[in-house]
Amino acid sequence: MIAFQVFGAVLALFGTALFAAGTLGLLRFPDVYTRLHALTKADTLGLGLVCAGTALYWMDARLALKLLLIWLLVLTASAVLSHLIAHAAREEGVPPWRQG
Repeated sequence: MIAFQVFGAVLALFGTALFAAGTLGLLRFPDVYTRLHALTKADTLGLGLVCAGTALYWMDARLALKLLLIWLLVLTASAVLSHLIAHAAREEGVPPWRQG
């Protein structure tokens, strides 16, 4: 039982680190497209790790199912919304960043 709680805490810590990396990418990357990429990838994986860690820590099947459904909803919403934002930026003529 203690091993699952420790592993769950480690997963949640890694997920939190991915949230921090996504936030850093939002602040540091040069254009809207790379910022979207950093946020969608890091945040969805980070949330998945936090949800998995929480489910392992509490060892409750109902909680694990709820967390899985929340993660799937966020995964779907993140993909759709990032596509819509990128499409709107492209329609407005926002060019991709080019190193030059």
